[in-house]
Amino acid sequence: QLQLVVSGGGLVQPGGSLILSCAASGFTSVYYAIGWFRHAPGKEREGVSCISSTGGMTNYADSVKGRFTIPRDNAKNTVYLQMSSLKPEDTAIYYCVADRNPYYYCSGYQSYTWDYWGQGTQVTVSS
Repeated sequence: QLQLVVSGGGLVQPGGSLILSCAASGFTSVYYAIGWFRHAPGKEREGVSCISSTGGMTNYADSVKGRFTIPRDNAKNTVYLQMSSLKPEDTAIYYCVADRNPYYYCSGYQSYTWDYWGQGTQVTVSS
């Protein structure tokens, strides 16, 4: 069983930056594809980004392209979501997800059925 622990949320002003971390523990002898999702009140859940198990493939929602990046450090079993130029519409609860298939390369990640979900962390962008 894999556990995902999310950290790094908080309050940030518009135009600011924030880094979220998703640390995996448990069965980590293999690497997992990792995705980030967010859910804002009154809106549908949105897939934000995805990175393949080795980091060779990444995918981003149009709403965050050029502003967010998703680096991973497999030695630390951690994937990050680096967020910059934040906007009020980025306010949401952010979740990370993982999949056991090491050959999943983030195609259709927004509608993919992920195996594991971490707890959410609140990100609020407000002045």
